[in-house]
Amino acid sequence: MEDLSFLRDLAIILCVAKLFGIGARKIHAPEVVGEILAGVLIGPAVIGILNNVVPALSAAPLPVLVDESDFISQMAKIGVIMLMFEAGLSTDMQKLKQTGLKATAIACAGVFVPIILGAILFLSFYGWGDLGSEQMIKGIFIGTIMAATSVSITAAALKEMGKLNGMIGTTIMSSAIIDDVIGIIVLTFVLSTKGTETNVWNIILKAILFFAIAIASGFVVYKVFSWFDKRYEHTRRIPIASLVYCLIMAFVAERYFGIADITGAYVAGIVLCNLRDASYVERRIDISAYMVFAPVFFASIGLKVSFETMNIKLLLFSVCFVIVACLSKIIGCGGVAKLCRFNLNDSLKIGVGMMTRGEVALITASKGLSAGLITEEFFTAVILLILVSSIAVPILLKTMYKRHPAD
Repeated sequence: MEDLSFLRDLAIILCVAKLFGIGARKIHAPEVVGEILAGVLIGPAVIGILNNVVPALSAAPLPVLVDESDFISQMAKIGVIMLMFEAGLSTDMQKLKQTGLKATAIACAGVFVPIILGAILFLSFYGWGDLGSEQMIKGIFIGTIMAATSVSITAAALKEMGKLNGMIGTTIMSSAIIDDVIGIIVLTFVLSTKGTETNVWNIILKAILFFAIAIASGFVVYKVFSWFDKRYEHTRRIPIASLVYCLIMAFVAERYFGIADITGAYVAGIVLCNLRDASYVERRIDISAYMVFAPVFFASIGLKVSFETMNIKLLLFSVCFVIVACLSKIIGCGGVAKLCRFNLNDSLKIGVGMMTRGEVALITASKGLSAGLITEEFFTAVILLILVSSIAVPILLKTMYKRHPAD
C-alpha cells in the first residue's frame, strides 16, 4: 500500500501552526513566532526531552508527531521562495535605488564583522592556531556561518506590519541580497582551502554573470509581462505566469550560478514589481503561501531543533554563538547604517532586521560538514541560532516600530 503519511504530517503541521499563529497574534506577537514554536512542539525537541528526562517513559518512549521528511523540506523550500518573491513584488523601486550604496556598505559590514567575531569565539573555546592553520580555517568557517543572513522571516514580519516597502524594509532586503553574494564568495574561498570547491574567482564571475543576465533579461521579461498584463488585466493567467518566472529564476540562480534560490526569487519579484497588476499578483501568490507553504516553512525550522547531542561545553558555546551572532549583525549592519546617516532608531531596526538566520546558515553548515570543517554537534548551535533569531527578530521589530513608528 502506498505510504500516505505525508498527508497526515501536512495536516498536523497546518493545524498546529495555524493554532499557534492565532495564539501569537492574541498576545500581540507576530504570527510567524507561533508557527515556529509549533514546529518545536510537534518535532523531536520536546518529545526528546520528555523521553530523556522522565524515567517512567523510557520503557515506552513517546513517538514524535512529525519528522522532517524530504516532502516537508521541499514544501518548506517552496514556501521560502514564495515569501521572497512576494517581498520582491512589494519593493518600491525608487527607494531601492536610493538605498543601493548604503545597502552595499551595510552588507559588507554584515558579513565581515560576524566572520571576525565568530572566529574569535570558536578559537577561544577550542584553541588558537597559527595563521593559515586548519584550526584558524575552522574558526573562520564558524564566522562564515554567522555571516549568512536569511531575511525571509524579517520580510514576513515587516509585511505583516505594513513596513516591507518602506525605506528601512527596502534597505534590509537590498542589503540581504548583497550579503548573500558576498557570503557565497567568502564561503567558497574558505572551502577552497580544503579542495572541495572550484576557484573563488569562478564564483565571483558566476555571481556577476547572474546579475548581469538577470538585469538584461529582466528588461525583456518586464516588457513581455507588461503587454500580457494589458491584454489579460486582472486574470489568473498573470499570477500563474509570474509564479512560473519566479520558480525558473530560483532554479537557474542556484543550479547554474551558485546563487541562493531565494535570491533568484527575490530578483524575479523586483523585475515584476512595477507591473500595473503587481499588487494583484502579490495577493494571489499570498493566498497559496499563507494557506500552505509559509506555515510549513516556519514550522520546519522548529522541526530541526534537537538536543540529543548537547553537553555543558557545547551548550555554553551554543549560547555564546547565538549571542555573538546576533550582536555582530547589530554592531556591523546597525553601526554602518548609523554612519550612512540613518538615525539611531532606524539603524537599530536595520541591525535587528539583518539578524535572522535560516536555510542559508544550514546550507553553509552542511557544506562545512561535508568538507570536514565542523562536526554534526555544531548543528545544534546553528539550529539554536535560527530558532532564537527567528523568534526574537519579529518581536523586536514589532516593539521597535510601535515605539518609533517613523520609517
